[in-house]
Amino acid sequence: MASAELQGKYQKLAQEYSKLRAQNQVLKKGVVDEQANSAALKEQLKMKDQSLRKLQQEMDSLTFRNLQLAKRVELLQDELSLSEPRGKKNKKSGESSSQLSQEQKSVFDEDLQKKIEENERLHIQFFEANEQHKHVEAELRSRLAALETEAAQHQAVVDGLTRKYMETIEKLQNDKAKLEVKSQTLEKEAKECRLRTEECQLQLKNLHEDLSGRLEESLSVINEKVPFNDTKYSQYNALNVPLHNRRHQLKMRDIAGQALAFVQDLVTALLNFHTYTEQRIQIFPVDSAIDTISPLNQKFSQYLHENASYVRPLEEGMLHLFESITEDTVTVLETTVKLKTFSEHLTSYICFLRKILPYQLKSLEEECESSLCTSALRARNLELSQDMKKMTAVFEKLQTYVALLALPSTEPDGLLRTNYSSVLTNVGAALHGFHDVMKDISKHYSQKATIEHELPTTTQKLITTNDCILSSVVALTNGAGKIASFYSNNVDYFIASLSYGPKAASGFISPLSAECMLQYKKKAAAYMKSLRKVQQSLEKISKLEQEKEHWMLEAQLAKIKLEKENQRIADKLKSTSSGQLVGLSQDNAALSNAAGQDEAAAKAVPEPVQSTSLVPDVESREDLIKNHYMARIVELTSQLQLADSKSVHFYAECRALSKRLALAEKSKEALTEEMKLASQNITRLQDELTTTKRSYEDQLSMMSDHLCSMNETLSKQREEIDTLKMSSKGNSKKNKSR
Repeated sequence: MASAELQGKYQKLAQEYSKLRAQNQVLKKGVVDEQANSAALKEQLKMKDQSLRKLQQEMDSLTFRNLQLAKRVELLQDELSLSEPRGKKNKKSGESSSQLSQEQKSVFDEDLQKKIEENERLHIQFFEANEQHKHVEAELRSRLAALETEAAQHQAVVDGLTRKYMETIEKLQNDKAKLEVKSQTLEKEAKECRLRTEECQLQLKNLHEDLSGRLEESLSVINEKVPFNDTKYSQYNALNVPLHNRRHQLKMRDIAGQALAFVQDLVTALLNFHTYTEQRIQIFPVDSAIDTISPLNQKFSQYLHENASYVRPLEEGMLHLFESITEDTVTVLETTVKLKTFSEHLTSYICFLRKILPYQLKSLEEECESSLCTSALRARNLELSQDMKKMTAVFEKLQTYVALLALPSTEPDGLLRTNYSSVLTNVGAALHGFHDVMKDISKHYSQKATIEHELPTTTQKLITTNDCILSSVVALTNGAGKIASFYSNNVDYFIASLSYGPKAASGFISPLSAECMLQYKKKAAAYMKSLRKVQQSLEKISKLEQEKEHWMLEAQLAKIKLEKENQRIADKLKSTSSGQLVGLSQDNAALSNAAGQDEAAAKAVPEPVQSTSLVPDVESREDLIKNHYMARIVELTSQLQLADSKSVHFYAECRALSKRLALAEKSKEALTEEMKLASQNITRLQDELTTTKRSYEDQLSMMSDHLCSMNETLSKQREEIDTLKMSSKGNSKKNKSR
């Protein structure tokens, strides 16, 4: 599953990479085009710069030429100024030379004028070329700046995309490596699972053989040793104690507790409804404080005053039913004896409703006949009359189904077990009907109270009573809705819990057998408690025996050590004095006898010794005993740790084997289901083959019959043709003879 998701993710990333790669190619092409345009513009700018430099050189040359011409003009003017005085002195002699100078001057003037015009024209061309160059240069520079900006943007986009592509490629490579590693691990796990499956199949086969052998052995033992099979007959099987389902009992007790709370709310609402109805009769249509009410309303008020004696038992019956459902009982319809009590209380309340219904209807008719009653109020009273009839009918229907559910605990033949589910379903329908009726009553009574409040003769006492009745009706509606929804939510559990009973039987046969079963259950529980106590006592005795053996061994060890120590002390005291040796040996003998009886006496051996030279020996002996016990504790601790580690290891192995067995069972069930499906498909195909074969055979038979009929018709036609031929031949012969 994870590899498929990663493969899909890898494919999506590859598609995105291909799209981004195509976009990258387009952007690269655009960047290359822009770079080519920029190079062409740079080349044009270079050429313009060259032409500008050429024009500048020409301008410089023209300027230099103009300077030369200006100098020449100045020289000519100087020469002219020098030649004029000389001309005055030598007019006569220089007429010919003056004419020559005039001609030269005119030539120079013409040449100078041409040069001036040419210089002016060149200045104009230079100015125009300079302005054009500046304009072109500004355009090219602005275009170059825009192109450089676009190139920088494109380069940034290309760099971002390249970085993104590299990150994507790196991520895909990492995902690919992870997928490869995961695929390798999955392949290894698949191989291990195959090996485990084979092992589990072998274990399953061995277990199947073992269980088959045990089953055969158990069957043989049962057939040979069991004298009486109480599960063969349902009458005896009903006395067997079923398996205790604590969860079922807690669930039933919780449901019963919720039902008790709903019934208590419903009882409170019914008490308020009947009580406030009684108060209303006393004040409307005639106020009893002012005038005497009608005998009908007096009787109706008297009956309503007794409502608590009929309504309160409903709560008490439900409380007894809740208390009868405990964790130790078996809760089914055959064992809920208190349901009969609740049914009887509900029956008595139904009788109360039947008794007050005619008086209630007559009281509403009396209100309609009153002069204060309007047409709208009369219509509401008629609707309330119908609602009260429906309410009584719904309660009667509900009481009928509750009485049917109470029959299995008192009269087992009164209700068949196959009808339990239908009765429970009908109880839910009756509760929903009760809720619908209460909604109608609430609606109509609200309209009635609104109309009465608008009457001019309505007193504050009547308004308050109507509000109280309306609040009680609303509480009844809400309670009925809660009970109906609560029952609908749990009816499936009620129906499913009907199968909770004796094993391998349809249920409890009779209330007597159910009661006997409950007694047997109590005895079995007490017996199991006594067995548990005996087991605990045996375990305690075994622990005490182990401790006894342990302390006996420890006492023997202490005794041996004490004897060795006494021997060492005796050997040491032989060299001191004979009197002290005798006293010490006697004391040590007494102490050794005491140490043989108890370990505490062994520890108290050095106390009676009064010699100060024995104090180091006492301390060394205590150290020795202490070291011995510490070594023993360390040894026992290591053994306990080893046992714990082994138990944990064995537990892990058992858990793994149980998991393997569960997997094998699941695979076995899956294979069994596949075999069932395959067998069903085979049977279906065989049936289809049989049907097609039959249809083909029927068609062939029909075709053969049709061919036979056609052959018969052909033979008949041939016979007719032959007869016609014979008759025609006879006629022709007759004609010839004629």
